[in-house]
Amino acid sequence: MPTVKERFIKYARINTESNRDSETCPSTQAQFDLARVLESELREMGLQEISLDENCYLMASLPANTEKPLPVIGFIAHLDTSPDMSGAQVNPQIVASYDGGDIVLNHELGIQMKPMDFPELQKYIGQELITTDGTTLLGADDKAGVAAIMSAMEHLVAHPEIKHGKIRVGFTPDEEIGRGADKFDVEKFGASYAYTVDGGEIGELEYETFNAAEVQVAVSGRNVHPGVAKNKMVNSILLAMEFNAMLPVNERPEFTEGREGFIHLLGVSGSVENTRMYYIIRDHDRMLLEKRKQYMIDAATLLNRRYGEGRIGLEINDQYYNMREKIEPVFEIVENARDAMLALGIEPKILPVRGGTDGSRLSFMGLPTPNIFTGGLFAHGKYEVLPTRSLERAVEVIIKIIEMAGKDK
Repeated sequence: MPTVKERFIKYARINTESNRDSETCPSTQAQFDLARVLESELREMGLQEISLDENCYLMASLPANTEKPLPVIGFIAHLDTSPDMSGAQVNPQIVASYDGGDIVLNHELGIQMKPMDFPELQKYIGQELITTDGTTLLGADDKAGVAAIMSAMEHLVAHPEIKHGKIRVGFTPDEEIGRGADKFDVEKFGASYAYTVDGGEIGELEYETFNAAEVQVAVSGRNVHPGVAKNKMVNSILLAMEFNAMLPVNERPEFTEGREGFIHLLGVSGSVENTRMYYIIRDHDRMLLEKRKQYMIDAATLLNRRYGEGRIGLEINDQYYNMREKIEPVFEIVENARDAMLALGIEPKILPVRGGTDGSRLSFMGLPTPNIFTGGLFAHGKYEVLPTRSLERAVEVIIKIIEMAGKDK
């Protein structure tokens, strides 16, 4: 039986980077590579009702081993890794016992993690850490969640003395690009409630997320030879810069925390003739999300008046909403996860998510789905770290939630 650490490293080496520019589902066919590995492993474990559909949604069941009527509980993680940094040729490194100093990720390239930049590392002195080699992300978001669910299911199969109702597991594509729940069949999944295993630091338990929207900005210029450009050229790159400068600086993610929302410029590409920008907008309060949308509409309106109608085009799409309103009526599912952590000696950290999970959408689709930790830190980049013990404890929490649900209260 592989350890959860071994599972994670195996999965991390499979490139499943999603692609915002793709219109297919999944956005990258490589996500099937991991899905098929998991499908095979689930069959080997003896799980039932295994299905992998054409859109790369993988589901399976661990049958109940008790006649006691119990709700069906689901556990969900996503297959893809963020396109913010390469997920190809991931080469996990092991720090056997972190000493509190700098972590050399790549000697050849001189890439280090310094505690002064990542003070959270001090909590893990003496522990084993899994890091990147400085050239890719690690993929703990969310292959740590995938590994934790798989290991928990294998443990339950091996320990039938732990009585439980039917358990459903689900693995989704394209969560990182906001499409993870697009084609998730809630009725087919058939759970009363579920947990995404997609959180960060040990103890995190979240039932409140951002409201989220994405904004595509198309800037049209007029390219003329610079030698004869006077009163003719309209440089779309400079116009895009002017648009961005009109948005509130203090509402960028690097200046916000807690419940503060933001407008985040994720990507820019362009030339004198045409420039495109991609933004995401986030806020826990839906009215404040609408206010930030209006900032962008007002900026576009002003610039179109200044430079001519049609210079700035906006496409604004909502991505997901704060799942709190759907989970509060069944708050006992949050309390169940909290009690499982307390039973294991883990301090629950119930905080609003500064992000979103598949659970955000699923909760509005009729499947209340709070989020529990995986242990991963500093996701989406080369400084991503996964403390091994935190990952192991995520497995324990999944098992304990199931075990406690199977006992008389």
